[in-house]
Formats: sequence, C-alpha cells, structure tokens
Amino acid sequence: MTIEVRAATDFEGVRVLVGPKNPDANVCWCLSHRVPGKVNSSLHGPERGEFVRRMCESDLPPGVLAYDGDEPVGWAGVAPRVDTQFARSRKIPVIDDLPVWTVWCFRVRPGHRGKRILDLLLEGAVDFARERGAPAIEGYPVDNRGAKVDQTMAFVGFRSMFERAGFHKAADTESVSGGFPRVLMRRDLR
Repeated sequence: MTIEVRAATDFEGVRVLVGPKNPDANVCWCLSHRVPGKVNSSLHGPERGEFVRRMCESDLPPGVLAYDGDEPVGWAGVAPRVDTQFARSRKIPVIDDLPVWTVWCFRVRPGHRGKRILDLLLEGAVDFARERGAPAIEGYPVDNRGAKVDQTMAFVGFRSMFERAGFHKAADTESVSGGFPRVLMRRDLR
C-alpha cells in the first residue's frame, strides 16, 4: 500500500469522504469548525457542496486528502486558526499571538482503517501548512490514554498520534469529545 497525501483540490474526493449521502442534507462537509457559524447555518443542501467546491478550487483548499492509488481514502481539515471557529472558541484557548494553523478533523474510509493513514494525514496536514508559511500548527485531540473512543467522536484525533508526529502538549482545554478531555497539541514549523 502506497498512500499519497495532497491538497484537497479534488472536489469529488472531498465529497466521498465528508459529503453527505443525501446531497440535500444540511450536514457535514467539514464546515462547522471551518467557517463562521452564520455562514455555516446559511448554507442549505446543495449550497454546502457548492461552497466546498469553490474552496477546493481556491488558493486555500479546505484540507488534505489521502489516496491509495486513485482512490480517496482519508481526509484532514486544515486551515489558519484565524479562519476557523477555534479562533473564537471559549473552550479551546489561544495560547499566544502566533498565527498558527489548525488541523481539526480526520476521516478514514471503512476498509482502510488500522493502516496508519491517520498518521500520514496528520503529516500531510503539517506539510500543507508549512508550504503555506505557517509558523506552527495545532490540533485538539482527545487524551484517551489508549481507551477505545466511539468512532463518531474520533474525528478529532488522538493525543498519541499527535505525539508520534512531533507535536507537544501546549495546554489543557475545557473541551471534551466522546467523554475524553481534549488537549491542545502544537508543533513548531520554523
């Protein structure tokens, strides 16, 4: 298996990984943390997909995709923190004025899990941010200490995977996912 991670300029790949099965649904597309709440709530059904299509075609695609050959198998949302809901979070602290980037959402398709694709997605997100001038990148994974995390809440990632990727714990947060505390993990890119 050779996995390649690259910028999410392929709208169909993004659709396969984070688009809803019903195009009229008002869910997912990994927008709830990426855009201001008013923008997120103003987009309905197919408008959400069209918004993401424009993001894929822009100078700042909405994240990275992992491919096994031509098949999209993984997703990570990554952007400057200032352009995300995390810039206004009351539960996840801003620890300094460095213009950090954030990686907040991971998805690996069934049948491809357990193959370290999460690790490759995280490293791809780091490269994506570094190539665009980020001085550092943060994530807010659960600190589950090896305990099983419900799949629906695992999208935030795991502290252990961030540590494997060279991140360090920079702060505690007041956020919880799947019953586990989330921690602020950071990696310097300078």
